[in-house]
Amino acid sequence: MNGRTVIERFPAGGPRGSWPAEEFAQARRLEGLAAEVVMDLATDTFLVIVRGDGVGDVVA
Repeated sequence: MNGRTVIERFPAGGPRGSWPAEEFAQARRLEGLAAEVVMDLATDTFLVIVRGDGVGDVVA
């Protein structure tokens, strides 16, 4: 499967010094998901996604 699944969305205008999307993605990686953060410019949000089945190939 070459698709990707959005598992969470975060507004781009978070508090200064706060990275909630990155923190959420890191927590998912610790659970074994290959989560990553991408920016959706059209909606000005950060998306936490997994590609394919999302298991394995964990990059921390």
